[in-house]
Amino acid sequence: MSISVLRTEDAWWVRTPAGAARIDTVATTTRELLADRAAIAAAAASSDLVPVDDLSLISPVTAPCRVVAQMTNFTSHVKDSGMNPETVPLTFFRKSSGSISGPYDEVIRPSHVKLLDYEVEIGLVFGREMPVGAEIDDDSLGDYIAGLVVTNDVSARDVQLPKTQFYEAKSYPTFTPVGPALVLLDADETKRFTDLRLRLWVNGRVRQDMTVADMIYRPVETLRALSRFQRMDAGDLLLTGTPIGTALSAPPKPVEIIASLLPPKVKWKLFFEGQAKNPKYLQDGDVVEATIGTDDGVLDLGRQRTVVRYAR
Repeated sequence: MSISVLRTEDAWWVRTPAGAARIDTVATTTRELLADRAAIAAAAASSDLVPVDDLSLISPVTAPCRVVAQMTNFTSHVKDSGMNPETVPLTFFRKSSGSISGPYDEVIRPSHVKLLDYEVEIGLVFGREMPVGAEIDDDSLGDYIAGLVVTNDVSARDVQLPKTQFYEAKSYPTFTPVGPALVLLDADETKRFTDLRLRLWVNGRVRQDMTVADMIYRPVETLRALSRFQRMDAGDLLLTGTPIGTALSAPPKPVEIIASLLPPKVKWKLFFEGQAKNPKYLQDGDVVEATIGTDDGVLDLGRQRTVVRYAR
């Protein structure tokens, strides 16, 4: 049975149907907490509860940590990006853990950013070290992945695209809202990973809605590839891609062909002039909500609610 771990500034908690029980631990980081499983289990069985609504929740993943992310990993998103799902490679990029923020914190758009986008993603939280060269299969996956979190891979598209790199565009402070819960799964529940549905709303209107069945590279294959070159430690975070529905999408083929003939400076100028007219990019005051869970509610990672603010 899954255990939902919550975090406030001064404590860790286990969420139960009747409320939240404080975890008796000295852990200050996610890594330390995941090593104290006895304390987590004791809290899950406790009857000393407080209302969850009384807690001011922050990210259950603590920084500093490694934050690694997969590119274009859902069939629908790959097609919307103008690529072929059958040939798209398994590719990674890094985000700064300084971008991690809480599930209800404001998302701050830097003053020089004009095209702010969203990407709801399942975050995998490591529970132990995965050394380079680790052997990963269906049986050992649960040895490395402790649990799942809701994440939003916020992206500055007008920084990302001309520079053809992801790190800066996705690493500004507040660009990785995480939580509200770190959901620790047992072996049987990991089998329901493909049943998880990712949803994101902006101002109450659905923008993204897709299950993991649309995912191209699943966690076993992803960790196999990642472990060839990247060590991960307990408390590190891996984002696994987003489905169709982001503000950015590929231009029609005829437009793309014409644009390829233009000088880069002219091409990007025309592209961003067109994107500036796209109302889907996040505006000052927009409310972004994101959830991940199975349709029957058996697995529920919780609901994020963040408000976009423009830096002055």
